[in-house]
Amino acid sequence: MDELVGRIVTNVGVERVVAEKAIGIILDFLSKEGPTEKVQALIDRMPGADGLVRAAREEGGGLGGMMGGVMGVGTRLMGAGLGMGEIQSVTREIIAFTRETAGEDVVGEIVGAIPGLSQFV
Repeated sequence: MDELVGRIVTNVGVERVVAEKAIGIILDFLSKEGPTEKVQALIDRMPGADGLVRAAREEGGGLGGMMGGVMGVGTRLMGAGLGMGEIQSVTREIIAFTRETAGEDVVGEIVGAIPGLSQFV
């Protein structure tokens, strides 16, 4: 997880705590909206990801936590301190990392199963 957090900090220019929150929020979103088994297998391949997902779930997300889909996750990410450009950049970094970790086929299936997600990757 340190590698992904470091990439986001370096390439997007956000603080470590914001990068960690963003990863947790996005993985939580994927686990709720995507194919459960594939997303869980992806999370299992990323040491430390479970803890970030748990933290994101515990925090909830206020209004963004009640909204579903891409709009809900966007609201949660803005609440964590990211602007729209940063949200896209963070999402791209996470998707690129997961492609390296799990492969294009798995990531393609997850992204393809979630309406609206492809516009961010």
